[in-house]
Amino acid sequence: LLAILACFRVLADPGAEATLESRARELVREFQNRLKPELQQAMRDGGPSLAVEVCAGKAPRIADALSLDSGWRVKRVSLRARNASRAIPDPWETTVLESFDSRQAAGATAAELNHGEIVNGQYRYMQAQVVEPLCLTCHGPAVDREVLEVLRNYYPDDRATGYAPGEVRGAFSLVGPARR
Repeated sequence: LLAILACFRVLADPGAEATLESRARELVREFQNRLKPELQQAMRDGGPSLAVEVCAGKAPRIADALSLDSGWRVKRVSLRARNASRAIPDPWETTVLESFDSRQAAGATAAELNHGEIVNGQYRYMQAQVVEPLCLTCHGPAVDREVLEVLRNYYPDDRATGYAPGEVRGAFSLVGPARR
């Protein structure tokens, strides 16, 4: 009943959903602003092997900290997940990821690849994560053998290689309350 009432509250206030989307975007930016410099520093300090260690350890901690601090559930998902214990999309996320791929194929820019809506009384938001040059070392079509070995140690079920620059690699997925 509370979920239904929360949904009606958002429907009655057209600005509420925009406020939720704005907060979701802020959380995505904060995630990116925490992780990217760590990866860049790891690449400078120890190369791709250290970057894999940083991504394996720090990215989940960043997501968990943002979730705890914000009250939202913050994670990353992919149709070709690297981290099988944390990045497998649920059915709603799968549908949104597939729509991102279709929209990108139809010419949508990376900035346009986001989606938010009320689902079962909660606000759900996803923003595509596209492959940047930094990502290619570990996610590209020609990953070095040494890097592949490190990846296998951290992610035995890794499916997240073979990407091209600009391609949708996955998405940030957030779930928040359906209220301001």
